[in-house]
Amino acid sequence: QVQLVESGGGLVQAGGSLRLSCAASGLTFGSYAMAWYRQAPGKERELVAAISGGGSTNYADSVKGRFTISRDNAKNTSYLQMNILKPEDTAVYYCAARRRLYSGSPEYWGQGTQVTVSS
Repeated sequence: QVQLVESGGGLVQAGGSLRLSCAASGLTFGSYAMAWYRQAPGKERELVAAISGGGSTNYADSVKGRFTISRDNAKNTSYLQMNILKPEDTAVYYCAARRRLYSGSPEYWGQGTQVTVSS
């Protein structure tokens, strides 16, 4: 059974930082691109960042230069370091596993973790 478990969300002031973690189990971790999506109230879920098994990355324009995605294949864990947070970054953040870095729907999802940025 595949499980993706996020942690690290919370409440932070604008300009602050948070680090999200996603612990994966039940899948061949290195064979999947790991991604972070987010969904704000009343909006569609959107891709924030993705990283291939080999470490290539892909970012949404809105987070380039502020967020960094990484992974530790030995620990089956991916991370999203979020710096210079803005109120518009407030959303539920979801970890996901998908086959390709730049395309394709995720095969697996985590349960989500709330990130709230106060102004």
